[in-house]
Amino acid sequence: MKIAVIGGGASGMMAALAACKCGSDVTIYEKNDRVGKKLLITGNGKCNFTNLDFSSDYFRSDSCLDKQIFFDTFGVEDTIRFFEDLGLLIKNKNGYLYPLCEQASVVLDLLRTACDREGIHTEVMTEIKKLQKKDGHFIIDGKQVYDRVILACGSKAGPKGISSGTGYLLAASFGHHIITPVPALVQLRCKESFFKQLAGVRITCELTLYLDRRKTEQERGELQLTDYGISGIPVFQFSRYAAKALQEKRNVHVSVNFLPDFTDEKYSSFIHNRFERKKGETAEEFFLGITNKKIIQLFFKLTDLKPGELIEETNRKKWEKVFSLLRKFDTQVKECNPFENAQVCAGGVSMEEVGNTLESVLVSGLFFAGEMLDVDGRCGGYNLQWAWTSGYVAGKNAAKGKKGADGSKDDKD
Repeated sequence: MKIAVIGGGASGMMAALAACKCGSDVTIYEKNDRVGKKLLITGNGKCNFTNLDFSSDYFRSDSCLDKQIFFDTFGVEDTIRFFEDLGLLIKNKNGYLYPLCEQASVVLDLLRTACDREGIHTEVMTEIKKLQKKDGHFIIDGKQVYDRVILACGSKAGPKGISSGTGYLLAASFGHHIITPVPALVQLRCKESFFKQLAGVRITCELTLYLDRRKTEQERGELQLTDYGISGIPVFQFSRYAAKALQEKRNVHVSVNFLPDFTDEKYSSFIHNRFERKKGETAEEFFLGITNKKIIQLFFKLTDLKPGELIEETNRKKWEKVFSLLRKFDTQVKECNPFENAQVCAGGVSMEEVGNTLESVLVSGLFFAGEMLDVDGRCGGYNLQWAWTSGYVAGKNAAKGKKGADGSKDDKD
């Protein structure tokens, strides 16, 4: 069985290895000058390759297809065994798994070495622009002929030159529906101009996402304030929903609670006691120590509260407003950062058009893996787990050579 894997990223290499282990003759086609370039930047270069806190609910898709089916075939424990067999020593950081050396390059080198050892051929600097099926075989760029093809071309997310999303065109040429990709796990740009004053602040908060003024998602973690808006893991976690809503021209805003450990009752008591204990102090002294000074200074400007005024002599509504903003600071999101800043995409080849083997239901012998598919996970190693899982499922089943698996129909070539 001759199999072409188009795309030499994480899912592509896993697909190639899985297919080769089943006895297939495999060639990887990669448009960049080396395979796995995007893998090198995962986890800030440390490669958080999976997570022990696992649930298929951590993955989102427009499809109703049960994603657990795939993880039952190749899950977190399988990933751990796979990399340990390659020789990787693993570090556990509260369930987040990294190579012990915390170098993504080591993970890539192990995968490349495994591909070389298995005799997998790799063609780099080769971007496939035309894929056809004729007489039961796939023809790549009018030359190479294969029995099966696995599209693992990645998405549009990632630095320019590494990711382009050209694989969507190959899938569409066979009639597949592409759910319009939007950036996910990405920073959000906000409407207000005052964020330049807050740039560089990092603080643990609770963030609530509102779409058309309806609460949709809530996250807690370290918020990073930038000169244009908001960033950090809690923002990344719900950014896919914000991006899709913005694409639909909906109203998007985020409410930030800078003091998430306070209940309403505890906060009311805190305010009362603070006023009683700190009479005679200036507004600046009164609010000192509650949160980051940059945030307090901004709230003074927004409420026109003078830092040097004695707290009991100032307008009560002003300092009460500052306390209110500390627990509910609203900002309107105008756009998300572009694809080159995103870790993954939301969207891609519809999961309604693939079977449980990740074979196309439109074209027999055509398989998909990784970010090309409309599946995106939370931040924390989940998207790499999808790469390993989908790559393994696609590669193993492509090597089996079954036609019409899970309802797929033999096309008319």
